Amino acid sequence: MRVCYFGTYDFNYSRNRILIEGLKRNGVEVVECHVPLWQGTSDKVAAARGGWRRPGLALRAMRAYATLLRQFRTVGPCDAVVLGYMGQIDAFVARLVANRRQIPLVLDVFMSISLITRERRLVTPGDPLDRLVSWVERTACRLADMVWLDTRFYVDYFLERYQLSPSAFRLIPTGADDRYFYPVSDGAADHGPALDRSGEHPFTVSYVGKYVPLHGIPTVIQAAALLRDEGVRFELIGEGESKPAMVALAQELGADNVTFEGWVEKTQLARRLAPSDVCLGVFGRERQGMMTVANKVYEGLAMRKPVITGRTPAVEAAFESGRHLLLVPLEDPEALADAIRQVRDDPALRQRLAEEGYREYQAHYTPTALGALAVTYLHELVHP
Repeated sequence: MRVCYFGTYDFNYSRNRILIEGLKRNGVEVVECHVPLWQGTSDKVAAARGGWRRPGLALRAMRAYATLLRQFRTVGPCDAVVLGYMGQIDAFVARLVANRRQIPLVLDVFMSISLITRERRLVTPGDPLDRLVSWVERTACRLADMVWLDTRFYVDYFLERYQLSPSAFRLIPTGADDRYFYPVSDGAADHGPALDRSGEHPFTVSYVGKYVPLHGIPTVIQAAALLRDEGVRFELIGEGESKPAMVALAQELGADNVTFEGWVEKTQLARRLAPSDVCLGVFGRERQGMMTVANKVYEGLAMRKPVITGRTPAVEAAFESGRHLLLVPLEDPEALADAIRQVRDDPALRQRLAEEGYREYQAHYTPTALGALAVTYLHELVHP
């Protein structure tokens, strides 16, 4: 099978790299027909805040799609076109090229751009940009022959929001890329006695990600403040618009056991996190978080680390608390602090969570496993 990955998708976004790698591991020849449109997250945010009205963005888009069409003419025969995340805008051009070749079009919608812009307060529900984004997303799903999402809860959201056909949807979990996230023994926590109250080797809790409401960083910092005198150190790795506010919150609460660090190169993350005793997921109440399992949860499991994350329907459907990871109530710093104490003080629990979580990841959430799912779904379209 030969597939064209098409569009202005974020080339380095983990979802795209995982599925492309997974398809290749399962014998699919993947040809990438890609032109960047956005210059990072800040560019997308600027567009959502009014930059979309500027002629420069329209001209940039026209040039990008003209280049894509030229690239596609050189692709040669292929069995399907797949739109990488975020491909909702690309669907209009992709439908034309797929029709011209008489091949199916797959949209890996992955996340709702309409919901994201609302939750990040980039639009007001019902305003012109909100209506435009919703129309683009609904139409893109209808233009595609198949739509991929990561959980049944997200599918239910799309069905309710856009009145789409359930038969168009297939599930491919988020997973983690085992080329970058894997167990590292050198310098890693050994899941034996972890807490040295002398402070020479404090119990280390790590978070990696953006500072967005979905992730519930205030809960993490508040839990850190509760544990500041108990030999527990928190390291927060990442960037985002609310990071200065979170640094200020840590100072206000006297959480001097929290360190803030910028992004670490993905190729260095596994070794950078090797000494960590626990990896954190997300703890916010936004609807997006209720419907999906964050990539940082899978990444912690892939590194054979105990993971603690917020209890949501999506996570509960995928994992068993106390076996694969630990779940705590959302936005509850006391519960998070108690869970960290529990993992810190129970070496057998740490070992079990690390091993069982890693085993579950290996069975279902590697690029190879996810690619096999994608191939099965593509065969439904290519060889019905």
